[in-house]
Amino acid sequence: MAQDNLSLVLHAKGDLRLENRPIPEPGPNEVLLQMHSVGICGSDVHYWQNGRIGDFVLKKPMVLGHEASGRVAKVGSEVKHLKVGDRVAIEPGVPREMDEFFKTGRYNLSPTIFFCATPPDDGNLCRYYTHSANFCYKLPDNVTFEEGALIEPLSVGIHACRRAGVTLGSTVFVCGAGPIGLVCLLAAKAMGASQVVISDLSEERLLMAKELGADFLLTVKRGDGAQQLAKSVEEMLGTQPHITIECTGVESCIQTAIYATRSGGVVVLVGLGSELATVPLINAAVREVDIRGVFRYCNTWPMAIAMLASGKVNVKPLVTHRFPLEQAVQAFETTRQGLGIKVMLKCDKNDQNP
Repeated sequence: MAQDNLSLVLHAKGDLRLENRPIPEPGPNEVLLQMHSVGICGSDVHYWQNGRIGDFVLKKPMVLGHEASGRVAKVGSEVKHLKVGDRVAIEPGVPREMDEFFKTGRYNLSPTIFFCATPPDDGNLCRYYTHSANFCYKLPDNVTFEEGALIEPLSVGIHACRRAGVTLGSTVFVCGAGPIGLVCLLAAKAMGASQVVISDLSEERLLMAKELGADFLLTVKRGDGAQQLAKSVEEMLGTQPHITIECTGVESCIQTAIYATRSGGVVVLVGLGSELATVPLINAAVREVDIRGVFRYCNTWPMAIAMLASGKVNVKPLVTHRFPLEQAVQAFETTRQGLGIKVMLKCDKNDQNP
């Protein structure tokens, strides 16, 4: 094995460096992975630009990256279900203790959870990385490494749709057609939504949404009123949607989401904006519109792998740019500028294929 473990390390706000780190040894319940494909998430860029997200503050150098797949290079002594050479997708959130959240199946809410590239935990934008074997999932032969890496954002969509109760015949409004809005669209369609309206400022992103199966596209202009946009959604569908999935975190979009959703429906808040927002809470209350939060995901990888392997969901069009790991800083700049949809970094020098 080469002694090259090139890693993308954030040292401080705005200070992103490629550096060589030692190749780690897997613990008894871990595997060492030769990383293959890692997607860049908006949160990675946010840490780079701001040095923090909410209460998560960068205090020491941290490896970025959490949308990832790779090949098993070494297995820990206790690992039974994986072997060297297996191709796996990585679930980046690993509970550290068997608390009440873990026991009830909602381990994503555990306050002590390990999560890749959330301070102080290192991520996996590197050549070699160790991870809990229980949170590495074997990829079927017909699912590529890039699709494996895209299970992480797809999981946000699956979890949001589960929280919303998307089922056969649901009508859904998705606010925002960035990467997360698009995976919410894909998940909603796969889980039975009959019609999906999606909104965005960008025509380019809405065209991608159309390609991925959106039924109606709503172009938003800055300054559009929340109630006016809600009316447009109703006119497109011919009825108010059962469910709205808000993926922007923008205050005016949260307002639109509440006004647009039919009485007795559900609004799911996926996007993270400022800590406080002014919203028409009484409107939601008197119409029994449920407002539900989303924090990452849990128990989604098996479903996502089944969706991809069966062809029910196609995430391949989401990847618009690819860079070798050596050009990681350039790749981050591409994402920061909002170019394309998903930028993918290729960590294996000898295999740059999808």
